[in-house]
Amino acid sequence: MDLSGVRILDLTRLLPGPYATQLLSDLGADVIKVEDTGAGDYARAMAPLTDEGIGAVFDGVNRGKRSVAIDLKAAAGQEAFYKLVESADVVFESFRPGVTERLGIDYDTLTERNPKLVYCSLSGFGQTGPLADAVGHDLNYIGLAGMLDMTREDETSKPQIPGYPTADMAGGLFCAFSIVSGLLSRELGNGGSYVDVSMTDVVLSFSHALAAPAFDGETPRPGETMLTGEYPWYDVYAAKDGYVTLAALEPKFWEAFCEAVGRTDLIAAHMTEDPAEREALREELSNLFAGKTRDEWVDLLSAVDAAFGGVYTLTEALNHPQIASRIVKRPEDGRPRIGFPAVTDRTPETDESLPAQGEHTEAVLRDVGLSPFNIDTLRRDGVID
Repeated sequence: MDLSGVRILDLTRLLPGPYATQLLSDLGADVIKVEDTGAGDYARAMAPLTDEGIGAVFDGVNRGKRSVAIDLKAAAGQEAFYKLVESADVVFESFRPGVTERLGIDYDTLTERNPKLVYCSLSGFGQTGPLADAVGHDLNYIGLAGMLDMTREDETSKPQIPGYPTADMAGGLFCAFSIVSGLLSRELGNGGSYVDVSMTDVVLSFSHALAAPAFDGETPRPGETMLTGEYPWYDVYAAKDGYVTLAALEPKFWEAFCEAVGRTDLIAAHMTEDPAEREALREELSNLFAGKTRDEWVDLLSAVDAAFGGVYTLTEALNHPQIASRIVKRPEDGRPRIGFPAVTDRTPETDESLPAQGEHTEAVLRDVGLSPFNIDTLRRDGVID
């Protein structure tokens, strides 16, 4: 997977859009981060900060990109952006619906200058529907998509808030997929394309395993479905310290587990439909797992095909040998970060530097044909930085 030669104009901010283009940059795409001449990407100053005073989220999802600072509200800034569009393959934006039209950088306007453009719009609720103009953040999107309702809760507690930005990351990942799909479609002779991605829609698309009963009028609840704790052989258990996961849906995994822990008497209870037997089995497993620490269980079962694992904090996960050997990148001249989540034999070497706001404005504008005089004029008038 080598996207060298693909140029992407990235007008997105914060996390989901930059995450999408970080994935594409990791594959060799030339990602030009188009920021305004004011604050730029808000994530630059968003806590927590690195030792260099840069937002840690910004540091993690903007490596190897180039930054151009242009005032798109100025007519001269629009014209400079149009020059960039002429040689671009992709334009990616995450403004609220209607903003690109006001700025003169909407799909219809830009494809007049570059008919082969792949144009992707990312927003919370999409460009259509009754909530298209509503503001929101990750928590709103997963709430609307029914995903908060699926976290385990008791009768008096509110749904647990996930500890990670589900919709943001899912939306970014799907945008990267859509952009690459658009580029492939173009290579197949279908011309440019427009993609409207809603983060709410993306999160809801993860619910296929639960959608069928919901379509039939049922209300799937935590602990009442196959993958949310209905089955004692597919659940999370407390160890003496920490937690472990058991996901022995297949009989062969369950048998291997029972044999490894010396409880072959439990094999016959697998897939029982009797609620009393299930609860008795859950109690047996709870007592069993409470007898050892998480790591003792992992050591005991690591060589057993039992679909068993430990539950780790993010800090522990980033240092786990499995994770560290594949996805964690530790460049010599930069902070560690999470890299591209696939291994391929055609991934090009990429730059790991972090762009300062507007660092590449002059170089990029010269590359698309603006003269030094024009660039100096734009800078003097405050249109670029």
